[in-house]
Amino acid sequence: MRLRPITLVLGVLALGLASGCGPAPQSQTKPRLVATASGVPMIVVPAGSFQMGSDDDEADEGPRHEVSLSMFLMDQFEVTHDLFVKAQLPNPSRWQDDERKPVERVRWREAKLYCNERSLMEGLTPCYDEAKPGWPCDFTANGYRLPTEAEWEYAARAGSGRLYSFGDVARLKANSWFADNASKRTHIVGTRRPNKWGLHDLYGNVSEWCQDVYEPDYYQTSPVQDPLGPAEDGSDSRRVMKGGSWKASASMCRASFRKGQRTGDTDACFFTDYCGFRCVRRVTPDEVKSLLAKVAPEK
Repeated sequence: MRLRPITLVLGVLALGLASGCGPAPQSQTKPRLVATASGVPMIVVPAGSFQMGSDDDEADEGPRHEVSLSMFLMDQFEVTHDLFVKAQLPNPSRWQDDERKPVERVRWREAKLYCNERSLMEGLTPCYDEAKPGWPCDFTANGYRLPTEAEWEYAARAGSGRLYSFGDVARLKANSWFADNASKRTHIVGTRRPNKWGLHDLYGNVSEWCQDVYEPDYYQTSPVQDPLGPAEDGSDSRRVMKGGSWKASASMCRASFRKGQRTGDTDACFFTDYCGFRCVRRVTPDEVKSLLAKVAPEK
């Protein structure tokens, strides 16, 4: 995928940080655009705290609670057809008319396999152990993985305490492909406005797999610092999906909305054409400095 013009994106980020709603992240690092070794654009998501969930919507979104997260990198866009095929994986998508569209009909294990393959392409240590049942995640590895539910919602909110980081639901059409404007199909990534941290399509286009096992009452016992979701037992549990999709209602695109989705890993007839994903990975301050040093300066 071609990296968007850096000057433009950094300008959007600076404007968003100056005018965003809600508390700013408690970090010296600002959201910044970088490119990985394989050329995939990612956003440096700063460490910080936020109020996760909602007390005013679905029962599984409460109680609203404070979460603190360490710094991480997140894909600026959902994983597209060209990136998936570049990892030498068969494309499962229903719509393959443009390589810049997000892959969909992706099983949870296929998303994890892509993360491992992309890690190997860049000389990083894969997070998922493919030799063990359920492919458990090593969160200390420096390779790519699926975001935790908390990481995903933190990035989607982008410093805002509102259900949509850009404001009220009236602005959703300019920021999202969903049931009211998507014409019953996916769209090229990055064709709706980014959020204040420069991340695209977190609201709509395809729903996105998270790492966490889905439990409706998990928020009652979730830890404050870097929550990883309920304990795993290696079974084919439902996993959290976030973000709404091309077929979702406006309400399902809310930052706090959560869905428990069957992984499809043991289903030969998995044809859910709204399931996509994006990658994250842990990053140190020194790595961020090195990545930023490779970004072309603004002119």
